[in-house]
Amino acid sequence: MRGDEELYVATRTEQLQRSSGLTRAQLLKLGAALPVALGIGRFASAAGAAVRDTVSSPIVKPLPADWFVKLGTNAEMRWDALRGEGYLVPNNRFFVRDHTATPSIDAQTWQLRVFGSGLKGDGAAFTYDQLRKLPSREVTASIECAGNGRSFYASQQGTPAPGSQWGLGAIGVAKWKGVRLSEVLERAGIAKTAVDVMPQGLDGNVLVNGVDYGQVRRPLPVAKALDDVLLAYEMNGVPLPPDHGFPLRLVVPGWVGISSIKWLGQIEVSNQPLFSLWNTQQYRMQGGSYPADSPPLTSQTVKSAWELARGAALPYRRRVALTGRAWSGTSAISRVDVSIDHGATWSAAKLSGRNEAGSWAQFTYSFPPQPSGTYELWARATDASGRTQPDTAAFNNLGYLFDAVVRHPVVIH
Repeated sequence: MRGDEELYVATRTEQLQRSSGLTRAQLLKLGAALPVALGIGRFASAAGAAVRDTVSSPIVKPLPADWFVKLGTNAEMRWDALRGEGYLVPNNRFFVRDHTATPSIDAQTWQLRVFGSGLKGDGAAFTYDQLRKLPSREVTASIECAGNGRSFYASQQGTPAPGSQWGLGAIGVAKWKGVRLSEVLERAGIAKTAVDVMPQGLDGNVLVNGVDYGQVRRPLPVAKALDDVLLAYEMNGVPLPPDHGFPLRLVVPGWVGISSIKWLGQIEVSNQPLFSLWNTQQYRMQGGSYPADSPPLTSQTVKSAWELARGAALPYRRRVALTGRAWSGTSAISRVDVSIDHGATWSAAKLSGRNEAGSWAQFTYSFPPQPSGTYELWARATDASGRTQPDTAAFNNLGYLFDAVVRHPVVIH
């Protein structure tokens, strides 16, 4: 960098350090996202508020084309960029799902407010430092958008659905550190009469067809909230990057990504059912063969993906070791079968390494020598509960939970 750029970065680093409450070493651990974060603009001064100046992208971190596919306010991870990266997805390569834009939040003035009729008293507020001093827990879990695979409703089944046209890259697995949601709810005085818990983010208000639905929020049944839900403040060993929820986000293992609200500002605890756009009009299976009263989406389906670009070139008449990952929201993966003849025959892939519910398993397949031509790789995962990827995904109007075997083209020449 030129001297004036270095001075600017040094000055903004000091400002960001003061406003975030993080050490300089912690900020530097944020890696590639830091230079962009330094150029965002001012931070909020009011407790619990979030302010974001206008920038060219709604996403803070760099989005190089060999790592991501840009989809409006979202960024899809490229699977071919994940090969060789290990079990966890690095923060700088983790997909981004934003409903509006990544906000900038001052951790020193920020608070998490817990309130509502499902508490014994008036509720409580927790600062960033207070939360970090509570008993901590680490979990390795996936975050996956409910619309992951949506594009295949159109390209593979001829039944297009609106929304971001994700391939299979709207998923990532990370190691999250934080405090159990149950710990915070108990300290806030949750009552036995509590029914629903609704976390709410600090990102911008969501407008749909001219209607302002407010900030992103979605209720959890109290049984789930008190079970395995984490209030995370670290991701893969460093403070949450801005795009992934700094200073605090929810991690709801095994459930659709909308449940894992980012940039938390408040949690309502109610003795009555709670509702929002995100559990009424959206994130429900509607249309097709689904009844009108289908419940809000919860657990994720079974899927698999190749760590390979679509249309990738493979060598002529040579055996090639191909890799991929398979996952399920409810169970570990028990097997992955592969077909290269459009499902006429199947061969078992080899599973290796970690294999947990709500995360994923890695697999390897030895692609046999083949003559020149165009082929399709089909991977079909089965989880420990017996769920297997079907040939066709049942259509729904918003294109959620595409779980069919994806036909992955490759070329041999």
